[in-house]
Amino acid sequence: MTELVRSWVETANDPESPFPLNNLPFGVFSKGAAPRCAVAIGDKVLDLAALQLAGLLPDYGFEEPALNTFMGKGKPAWQEVRETLTNLLLEGAETDTMRNALHDMSDVTMHLPFTVTEYTDFYAGRQHAFNVGSLFRDPANALPPNWLHIPIGYNGRASTVVVSGTDFHRPMGQLKGPQDDMPSFGPSKRLDIELEMGAVVGTPSEMGQRVSVDEADDMIFGYVLLNDWSARDIQAWEYQPLGPFQAKAFATTIGPWVVTKAALEPFRCDTPPREHELLPHIRDTGPMLYDVDLSVTMAAKGGQPTVICETNYNTLYYSAAQQLAHHASSGCAMRTGDLLGSGTISGPDKGMFGSLLEMTWGGKDPLTLDGGETRTFIEDGDTLALHGHAQGDGYRIGFGSCVGSVLSATNTGEGQT
Repeated sequence: MTELVRSWVETANDPESPFPLNNLPFGVFSKGAAPRCAVAIGDKVLDLAALQLAGLLPDYGFEEPALNTFMGKGKPAWQEVRETLTNLLLEGAETDTMRNALHDMSDVTMHLPFTVTEYTDFYAGRQHAFNVGSLFRDPANALPPNWLHIPIGYNGRASTVVVSGTDFHRPMGQLKGPQDDMPSFGPSKRLDIELEMGAVVGTPSEMGQRVSVDEADDMIFGYVLLNDWSARDIQAWEYQPLGPFQAKAFATTIGPWVVTKAALEPFRCDTPPREHELLPHIRDTGPMLYDVDLSVTMAAKGGQPTVICETNYNTLYYSAAQQLAHHASSGCAMRTGDLLGSGTISGPDKGMFGSLLEMTWGGKDPLTLDGGETRTFIEDGDTLALHGHAQGDGYRIGFGSCVGSVLSATNTGEGQT
């Protein structure tokens, strides 16, 4: 395992810091000027537009309010910038130009780190798929026949992908309970989270171009925390036969920092054992998952957060590279800024389940928060936060937090019955 690389930014050398020099995640921030690109180092944000203006970095679009131009440059450019920044931030390399480009993280506003061109959400966690299938159908038919052979996914809404800290209103939708004769329209009563990781596509592919799993891995720029908010009651009524639609279209929250694949390299691990050998176009070619510890906290309005889930990214059945290779297998063009959600990441034990649907077993077994409140699903005013890091030798590669709070439903455009 790689050891900590020491920086002249002292807070980056703290073993508990999510942002050591080994990490250097990319994001977009603003402070007294237009949003521009940055990396996190310790408790600071490093202004890449300022370094580009000073001639310390190539002209890769760091003055823009999104990482897309830089991500589209491809792997050689990503490596070049990472090596340059590492050398500029190494212990003993401090300069006035570098020091002046730093801002306290607490003083800046973080923005969506890249323009999301398209959003596809997968269903790659076997335990989650089994749990949900058991609840919606029965344990004997929990996994669809195709699940062990292909990464199942659906095309979501890029327009409602938002950055951590963005509050949103409880969704309205068409609902029909099992005892109801007719559906009704109203606010979701079974609002849920899904703990996921999102893979961010850097280099694109052309329409008609298939890519191998190895090529797909090289196309991925990095990873973000992702919360695929879900309205389970809307979903239960609408999902047959084409899957989720309005139940997941209202909001998807991602973390502000994109952790690069290079930073995660020491934490690669294999996908779990399989019952069936996969077809060649999505067959594993080596370790392509990552050992990343993940957790979820939940807090009632005004209350303290309670840890409600602790799991690991390494439980997924399909890696992001396999998902991307399958996505392009029909000739579907992939674009810079495409976001691929992993699907809910649930481990084998109840404390490792990545959604409230599973934690409360469909609402039958309520959670008790540290403040004494009980929850089956999310109530107005609740705040949910995802956290993640890979643990190294005396350092950690952190993703920051992915936070969202739920506001009450609005009646704008009401057509209620």
